[in-house]
Amino acid sequence: MVRNVFFVVLDGLGDEPIPELGQRTPLEAAATPHLDDLATRGSLGTCTTVGEGIAPESDIAVMALLGYDPATEHPGRGLVEAMGVGIDVEDGDLAWRCNFATVDEWPHLYDRRAGRDLASDEAEALARVVSERVELPDAEFVFRSTIGHRAVLRIRSHERSLDAEIANTDPAYERRGSLGVALEDFPREVQEARAVDPGDEGAVLGAELTNRFTMQSHRVLDDAAINRRRREEGKLPANVILCRDAGDRVPHLDPITRRYGATFGCFVEMPVEAGIAEMTGMRQVPAGEPGGDPGDQYRRWAELASAAAGDHEVLYIHIKGPDIPAHDGRWQDKLEVIEAIDRSFFGNLSREPGDSILLVTADHATSSLRAAHTDAPVPVLVSGAGIEPDGVTRFSERAAGEGSLGHMMGVELMPFVMDLARS
Repeated sequence: MVRNVFFVVLDGLGDEPIPELGQRTPLEAAATPHLDDLATRGSLGTCTTVGEGIAPESDIAVMALLGYDPATEHPGRGLVEAMGVGIDVEDGDLAWRCNFATVDEWPHLYDRRAGRDLASDEAEALARVVSERVELPDAEFVFRSTIGHRAVLRIRSHERSLDAEIANTDPAYERRGSLGVALEDFPREVQEARAVDPGDEGAVLGAELTNRFTMQSHRVLDDAAINRRRREEGKLPANVILCRDAGDRVPHLDPITRRYGATFGCFVEMPVEAGIAEMTGMRQVPAGEPGGDPGDQYRRWAELASAAAGDHEVLYIHIKGPDIPAHDGRWQDKLEVIEAIDRSFFGNLSREPGDSILLVTADHATSSLRAAHTDAPVPVLVSGAGIEPDGVTRFSERAAGEGSLGHMMGVELMPFVMDLARS
């Protein structure tokens, strides 16, 4: 018998002490009575999701939290998101995760997310313009907007297979082997794609095609009607496309149901979650596009989770909320998002006492002071069936360090909770 498991990941939850909050983090300063109640009835610890010194992107952190080694089993975020939005990908294609961004005077990068106010319908229209007007020699491409400023690019050469060992054009992320790592300090310029190994012909061609796409799409976007209107409205134009974390091989992973002997469901809000669900064989539970009142959204998610638990022994639930304001340095907004999640999600999540296990953690910390991901350990809380309280009564970064679970690596977390679910 496997008890129901709610595996909840709060994106970017961890943080650093904020002077204006009396040297507390947003999580420590937030009113979180429901999470604190779970902490009082459960056990806590900390987790380094990917590795010491690695400030991870969400995709590699989530792979680790699901028990897959991102160093050997992750195909690159671009390919994950291409699979998540249904783009046909084959071995030898080059798939990039992209952002619509803003340059003022080339190549100076004014904003990596075009003001973070690009509506999905605006992005879709801009993607159509790019698809209609950009041409690549002896190659074809699919460029698709996803949510807000986010997009995916797949390039297929008619000449040869392409290799993803290419440095990003997005300066905020660095490629380290198969891992995409967020950088705290980076040049504020669009980078030139270049092969990691100049002798790798597939990577050299892939970099050349990516650079051609970048320059052509910039010229097309800069004069697009939507961007002219955005300028008139005092908004930033979405006039350049940044590429990062390419993939070139379709993964064939051990299905998660076989790995753990349980049925898994995955809440799908963003393309990366859909892609990870597709790769690992988790059933997708559509959670709707983000937007609207956060309290209403989190309340709906609690209701959806309670209902979906009847069809899945394990539910993976990824809540994006805390990460977004932290990237903009808005620590007060991050605090309020955490309070909304506590009140509307955890306050409404129905669980049968003694029959289920709830694990709460984060994929990474996002510093509101540095507006960047960090490699800091994140808190872990496990509560429910068979869990002995360890005397910690708060869910926070520092309190978790006093818990009985100690410190774990990300790849250890899912096997740990699955053992609890069978005990």
